[in-house]
Amino acid sequence: MSEKSSSSGSDEDVDPESGQPVEFGGVLSKWTNYIHGWQDRWVVLKNNTLSYYKSEDEREYGCRGSLCLSKAVITPHEFDECRFDISVNDSVWYLRAEDPEHRQQWIESIELHKAESGYGSETSLRRHGSMLSLTSAASALSSTSTSSFKKGHRLREKLAEMETFRDILCRQVDTLQKYFDSCADAVSKDEFQRDTVEEDEDEFLTTARPDGEHNHNNNGSKEKLFSPASPKGINGIDFKGEAITFKATTAGILSTLSHCIELMVKREDSWQKRLDKELEKRRRAEDAYKSAMNELKKKSHYGGPDYEEGPNSLINEDEFFDAVEAELDRQDKIEEQCQSEKVRTPRPALVSPADVFSSIGTHQFANKVEEMVQNHMTYSLQDVGGDANWQLVIEEGEMKVYRREVEENGIVLDPLKATHSVKGVTGHEVCHYFWDTDVRNDWETTIDNFNVVETLSDNAIIVYQTHRRVWPASQRDVLYLSAIRKILATNENDPDTWLVCNFSVDHDKAPPTNRCIRAKINVAMICQTLVSPPEGDKEISRDNILCKITYVANVNPGGWAPASVLRAVAKREYPKFLKRFTSYVQDKTAGNPILF
Repeated sequence: MSEKSSSSGSDEDVDPESGQPVEFGGVLSKWTNYIHGWQDRWVVLKNNTLSYYKSEDEREYGCRGSLCLSKAVITPHEFDECRFDISVNDSVWYLRAEDPEHRQQWIESIELHKAESGYGSETSLRRHGSMLSLTSAASALSSTSTSSFKKGHRLREKLAEMETFRDILCRQVDTLQKYFDSCADAVSKDEFQRDTVEEDEDEFLTTARPDGEHNHNNNGSKEKLFSPASPKGINGIDFKGEAITFKATTAGILSTLSHCIELMVKREDSWQKRLDKELEKRRRAEDAYKSAMNELKKKSHYGGPDYEEGPNSLINEDEFFDAVEAELDRQDKIEEQCQSEKVRTPRPALVSPADVFSSIGTHQFANKVEEMVQNHMTYSLQDVGGDANWQLVIEEGEMKVYRREVEENGIVLDPLKATHSVKGVTGHEVCHYFWDTDVRNDWETTIDNFNVVETLSDNAIIVYQTHRRVWPASQRDVLYLSAIRKILATNENDPDTWLVCNFSVDHDKAPPTNRCIRAKINVAMICQTLVSPPEGDKEISRDNILCKITYVANVNPGGWAPASVLRAVAKREYPKFLKRFTSYVQDKTAGNPILF
């Protein structure tokens, strides 16, 4: 849209008396928003302030918005010859004149007002025009202060605005004071003239004086014929305009103060958050320092042999337990990292003929193996429900762990029994991975190292292994015979049973040493496979099989570890071992042919 009327203002842009730019106004098209686009507005340039109204007739209702030009940037549009933009901080007005000549006239007038006013100079203390209303001040603040507040212009800009408002307010106070002084002088002159009239009343009896200053009314009294003062009658001051401007300035001060307070509150909140973060960092650093110092004291305190496991250890039972638990936690974390980084090499399951696992063997320990197998088949599979000596210590889903407390010469010999059901695997597969030393390190996390001392037969070997030390306990080793057997069912309705038994033996190639305490074990893994009939003519899949596991362990740890510590460790570690091992078997057998 284009300019509809010519700009108001004289040919001379500067008032010859005051030397200041005169008021300049006219219709310009202003961009409102994306819905209404360009709209004609009456724009007034006066006293370093650019204000706009909906129309020239609505000037008395106050402006719709205004910009202080002290820090304004005027940018002629690169392609549109009639358009120019005015920006103050982050507030931008997009304006269009009727033609390029009018655009240039507006730009020159705005630049002249900027040059004559100067931000913070003496001339900037000139009062704003009477037409600057409270509405215009609020609009200007909303278009400048609020936008700059949103974009991050901080307290410095707000303080500069406050300085400007202070200067303007001081100038307005001086102007209003002059007005009030002039009013007071006028009142004094009026009273003096009244007194003079009263003194001359007796001398002048005529009905009217020659100068027409007094006149008798019908009641015989006199009236003073002073002409009423016009709004600009005293020193040319527009009192109404000054009062409105004064209100607008004070409103601007209050609004800017409000923004200053908001900025300071936000800044205070920001610094408070930073302070809280620093205090939290300091607290954590102090806690870490204290913890490190305590650990250092413990290590230096417990560094000698008197504070390790032994008959005359100076470490008490609670300290022993805390140290063992902390060391187990540390080893668990290390193991989790190792498991996530470990790349397992797939190994084919070596299937030997069934009669190999069913034979008793002819080696020197054959009779002992047969005895152990029969004992486990007789006693280990018995139900523990009616035996009051067995205590249920752990129950997690299908897994139940029982314990019976037994001590001999102060050494904990608690038998342990666990039952578990695992879907998708067979008893043969579970026992195979439990017995096969080639995959031992894939699932066993407590072993430091091991080696096969002697291979007795295809289903029996002698193994020596050392377990990781859990400080302050001494390191343990164990020498045991490991045998895997298939127990054929005597009844066709009963499932076949697979068994692995590990029990301690002596061997010349692995005698006890002073470096480790030799533990004695008698462990059995007994597995039975249950098969549910598949639907229709479908083949049996892993969804149709379930392995029932019974795990028994009788361990004599030797040494001098406290009984409460050994029981706590057993309660913690055995369920973890059983879950870890069965999950490993499920992962290894998934997608492979079923090994019955």
